Amino acid sequence: MIEFIFMLTHNDATVANAREIVDDVAGTGLRYIGFKDVGASIDMLREVTAAAHEHELEVMLEIVTTVADDEALSLQNAHRIGVDWVLGGTHPEIGGEALRGTGIKYCPFPGVIEGHPSVLKGGLEPIAEHARVLTASSDVHGVDLLAYRHQTVDPLALTRAVVEVSAGPVIVAGSVATIEQVEALERTGAWGFTVGGAVFEGRFPGGTSVQEQVKTILAAAGAAPA
Repeated sequence: MIEFIFMLTHNDATVANAREIVDDVAGTGLRYIGFKDVGASIDMLREVTAAAHEHELEVMLEIVTTVADDEALSLQNAHRIGVDWVLGGTHPEIGGEALRGTGIKYCPFPGVIEGHPSVLKGGLEPIAEHARVLTASSDVHGVDLLAYRHQTVDPLALTRAVVEVSAGPVIVAGSVATIEQVEALERTGAWGFTVGGAVFEGRFPGGTSVQEQVKTILAAAGAAPA
C-alpha cells in the first residue's frame, strides 16, 4: 500500500472551497489531506485544519515559495495553522530550526527547485545524494520529491534512487494524474504521493465529483476497497 495525500489545491494554490471539501471526503477512508502556503488566508487554513482534525485526518502544509524570507514566514504560520506535517521548502536549515521540538514532521524538497508551479532540476545522482544528506539530519523526517516535475530524468528511476538512500519517508508530489502512475509509484517503495489538480479536473476514471475521484485513487493505492 502507498499513502495518498489529497491536496486541496489547483494550479499550485489552495482552492477557495477547501473547508467544504474536507467534510465531503472525510468518509472515504482518506487519512491525509494538505494544502499550499499560497492561495488562502491563515484563518481559512486554520479552519480547514481544525475540521480535518475533527475527522481524524493528518494535515500537511506544502511550502512552494523559494524565497527564504517567505519560507520562514510560512514555517511560522505552520504553528499557527496547527498542521501535522510541513512538506517542501528549499532552505532546510531554516525549516529544521523553525520546526525543531514542535512535533511537526518536516519533509523538504531534495534537488534544485525553480519557478511556480515548481520544477525540479539536477541529475538523478545529485538529487538522491541530497535526499540522503537531508534525511540524515534529526530535524528532517523525510523528503518531498517532485519526481514528475523533472523534465529529463525518468520519474520512477529517480523515485527508486531516492527511496534507496533516504532514511525517512519519500513523498512524490506534483503531476500525478493516472492510475498507472499510482501503481508504478507503489512499486518504487515510495511512502506516499500527492494529488490535487487532477482530482479537481476529474482526470481519474469513475465519477467526476471530488469524493468519487478520491475514492478511485484510494482504491488504486490499496488504501480502500474499489
